[in-house]
Amino acid sequence: MADRPVPIAEKRLMDVKLGELGTWLGGRDFTPNGLISAIRRGHDRYYNKYINVKKGGIGGVAMLLVGYVAISYIWEYDHIKHDRWRKYH
Repeated sequence: MADRPVPIAEKRLMDVKLGELGTWLGGRDFTPNGLISAIRRGHDRYYNKYINVKKGGIGGVAMLLVGYVAISYIWEYDHIKHDRWRKYH
């Protein structure tokens, strides 16, 4: 027996084809409550996959720290770039 087709609005982003992207985005909830619930679902998925495991390692926490360092560097790059010492000749 074949699986029933899943409506585009219920698919995950990784399962959506490029031609269906507009329809998929149209089915998203962009209200403040919808955005908060999407962030909460993402946090719960990350926590259950990397942090809340029986045999855990440093991988989940390290990934979070590397992301924080990368974002901090990107935000401060313009300031860092202008503070470099330059040779004028």
